[in-house]
Amino acid sequence: MSFELDKNVSLALLRAKCPLIQCITNEVAMNFSANILNALGASPVMSFAPDEAAEFVEHSSAITTNIGTLTREKYAGIQLVMERAKILGKPVVFDPVAHFATTFRQKATAHLLTLSPRIIRGNASEITALTKTTEAHGVDSRDEGKTSFEAAIKAARLTKAVIAMSGKKDFITDGKRHVIIEGGNSLMAKVSACGCALTCVTGAFIALAPDKPFDAAIKAFSTFSAAGALAGHNAKGPGTFVPLFIDALATIDDESIAAHISVTPWQNDIETE
Repeated sequence: MSFELDKNVSLALLRAKCPLIQCITNEVAMNFSANILNALGASPVMSFAPDEAAEFVEHSSAITTNIGTLTREKYAGIQLVMERAKILGKPVVFDPVAHFATTFRQKATAHLLTLSPRIIRGNASEITALTKTTEAHGVDSRDEGKTSFEAAIKAARLTKAVIAMSGKKDFITDGKRHVIIEGGNSLMAKVSACGCALTCVTGAFIALAPDKPFDAAIKAFSTFSAAGALAGHNAKGPGTFVPLFIDALATIDDESIAAHISVTPWQNDIETE
């Protein structure tokens, strides 16, 4: 990885600090995401109940929120957590899963975006739909490439958040700087909740450098992608890939990350605002 990141955004430092990450994710992803964070070296707490969720913010280094299986109770918990995080200056990574699919999700997302998440993590359809520039296709992404990259840049400028877009080529932008991350393995797309777990991993890295969300997103995506590449070497399919992936996250180091992915700046012709 040739792109130079803030020195605090390192895997070694993550494991030394073992930051507490509050993850409000969906039921499909909860167990997998907790195992991923534990393997990586962070400490997950998966509370979303309105009666206690905001209290956990006091003790957390970063928060991730996900609307994959949205209910009124979960939405209430997410609101309280993001409001408290904003007051305390705690970084939030927001994952607007299929936010375009229903009126409930659209309204929820519109409000949660006003609570200043520092990173928004999603696939190409979800990120592109934030700008309302194309028809969305569902939870899985179908629109990748230059058009979605440009939409991500517009979304970053619109939301004032770092946009971290996952796909065959991952794309990270803060509206001014943009990078493409290449690596990983095709089996990652066959594992349910892989993207949601990536949101939680992004939360672990932003905990190390709350004021460097661009760097944190790059490191999170690079780590995740490199672990996928390592796991894919011996996997026979998605069933064998999952335990190998968790093992890879538990044993990977910064040097191995650099050896298995590429991070390159991306040039665009969008007029600077």
